[in-house]
Amino acid sequence: MKTLRLLQSLAVALAGIALASPALGQSTAPSDEWRFAVTPYLWLPNINGTLKYQVPSGGASPEVGLGPNDYLSNLKFALMLAGEARKGRWGAFTDLIYLDFSGQKSAVKAVDFLSVGRDRVTSQIDAGTQSSLKGTLWTLAGSYTAIDTPEWTLDAFAGFRYFDLQASTNWQLALAVNGPNTGVVFPASGSISQSETLWDGIVGVRGRIRLGSGNWSLPYYVDVGTGSSTVTWQGLIGVAYGFRWGDVVLAYRNLYYDQSGDKLVQNVRLGGPALGVTFRF
Repeated sequence: MKTLRLLQSLAVALAGIALASPALGQSTAPSDEWRFAVTPYLWLPNINGTLKYQVPSGGASPEVGLGPNDYLSNLKFALMLAGEARKGRWGAFTDLIYLDFSGQKSAVKAVDFLSVGRDRVTSQIDAGTQSSLKGTLWTLAGSYTAIDTPEWTLDAFAGFRYFDLQASTNWQLALAVNGPNTGVVFPASGSISQSETLWDGIVGVRGRIRLGSGNWSLPYYVDVGTGSSTVTWQGLIGVAYGFRWGDVVLAYRNLYYDQSGDKLVQNVRLGGPALGVTFRF
């Protein structure tokens, strides 16, 4: 029923109109007048990665692997909206995503024991670990149109990406894990929660390759950044059809984060298809 409601909502949103995010769509030739675009869209990523919860004083905490997961069956709420403003060759765009997942398929990969290290946990003793994730992703960047020809366009941009994540895991193991020479025991079942906020500067390029003289084109986008993260990058490739009022785009989008040390987000990848409509005015 949840899948059916989501598909029905999408069908209504797409009736007679179409979408694309700033990463999915691109303005036409530069103009000295202000031009704007608003983009609601739907992105259906699978989530894979590793979460490393901090060790409480005197206790033990799990390192949890995420995925692979079925996006539609785990999604509780999603909001995806993008906007763009341009004047001449200069522009700015923003992209806001809020996702709320529950019942994410997970597995305890290791257990950290304070001042001792960690014990690996084999997948055979996992008996149904699940995680819930709530996250806000916000991108804001300024751009400059470096190339604009009848065949293709290219914008260079710089800005930042904000990622606020709240994670919780309910673990179920077939047996408890004993700490090495500590007397500390990691119980067979329990729960843990933690949040983390990442700020990363990003640079990248985006644009489109036009297919002949018709309305079809291939939008592309790539960025890379660092800051709170060791590295983060995002890429997109798609196919678009243009109308007078905007574009319809179908694309594949991938977002990746990597950190080291005792950070909650060790590595997380969100990848999947995106469908959207851009309204220009």
